Amino acid sequence: MGILLGAIADDFTGATDLANTLVKEGMRVVQIIGVPDASAAPENVDAVVVALKSRSAPVGEAVSQSLEALRWLQSRGAEQIVFKYCSTFDSTPEGNIGPVADALRAETGADCAIICPAFPENARTIYNGHLFVGDMPLHESSMKDHPLTPMRDSSLIRLMAAQSDAEVGLVPLQTVHEGADAVCNAIATLAAKGIGYAVVDALNDADLRVIGAAARDQRLVTGGSGVATGLPESFRSRGLLGAPAKASAPVVVGRELVLAGSCSAATRGQIARAKEAWPTRKIAVDRIAAGDDVVGELTDWALAQHDDAPVLIYASADPEEVQQVQAVYGVEKAGAMVEEVMGALAVRLTAAGFGRLVVAGGETSGAVVSALRVNALRIGPEIAPGVPWSESIGTQPLALALKSGNFGGPNFFEEAFAVVR
Repeated sequence: MGILLGAIADDFTGATDLANTLVKEGMRVVQIIGVPDASAAPENVDAVVVALKSRSAPVGEAVSQSLEALRWLQSRGAEQIVFKYCSTFDSTPEGNIGPVADALRAETGADCAIICPAFPENARTIYNGHLFVGDMPLHESSMKDHPLTPMRDSSLIRLMAAQSDAEVGLVPLQTVHEGADAVCNAIATLAAKGIGYAVVDALNDADLRVIGAAARDQRLVTGGSGVATGLPESFRSRGLLGAPAKASAPVVVGRELVLAGSCSAATRGQIARAKEAWPTRKIAVDRIAAGDDVVGELTDWALAQHDDAPVLIYASADPEEVQQVQAVYGVEKAGAMVEEVMGALAVRLTAAGFGRLVVAGGETSGAVVSALRVNALRIGPEIAPGVPWSESIGTQPLALALKSGNFGGPNFFEEAFAVVR
């Protein structure tokens, strides 16, 4: 039997976030890193999430990789496709959300695809087509100063219309509260008018479950991980999915390591908390640029620390420092230098006995997983909303928690390791 649900995520932490949602709803899930090899054949799973590093890639590359992933998922029997992007709709006016969604919509033959990045558990909600982070419109939140994708508008209709070839409409909250059939009818009405996308309001998980039920016949659903909340039950109600399966924590021995590259306020707060109790070192971008052996020095330092506590290595910085570094080296070069060091550190330290890794930041997670040559992950239990533990498949056994920069409370790092001890 083939898989029921196939998903394409535009970054690695977003993929684990989505996989976590599906696991909580009782699906057996495997996450594949990068475009799957033609011979890849996950067994005994209900859903496969393909994790791409396409959020900030050139548009053509992001579209090409996404279409390859789609065709692989369709060849494995996926009845429904989810395109997962960040719950803060991270993108620029040029893309990549719009161009990738357009390509997937054309390939799947979807008439009018849902747009719903809402994730109420992490305070991302949609009202009247506007995306909110907590009580603030997106463009007034900390995302307005994101170094790669500064968000200067909160209207999902305008944001999507600026980067898509299709028209964008709205399914308001009142319609959602009328139930799944009303949402289905509203989407059908938009489709009949030639409108290619429907932004659907959602304030809580109950709204997401209505949207999941309404999406039962949708070939393509797009949004954050929250939009998948109701999809497993939709399959279950049709007799396609069995009783909920329970995820187990990875059983991996080894020392504990945190690699943090995200500059989000949440991650910076988590680092500040960890620094009070654990050995920590910060990566100096200037030293990388100067050609110093930063990787060797940090490896030696980490191995010299006592093994009774996790070790934290970070490159995270406040917005002012980030801007100063980018002004000197450029946005892409500064990020690439840090990612290369993070990946190299992961390789050396796992070879030396670190087996449980928490990685903070989407770009950092992509660099680490790629450097470790991890091709697939079995998704385990949730640590915090949007972040599960996972275990590598087919490589050196590793426990990995790939965390989006904005996720988790101040004690996230401690809470994560408590799950696997």
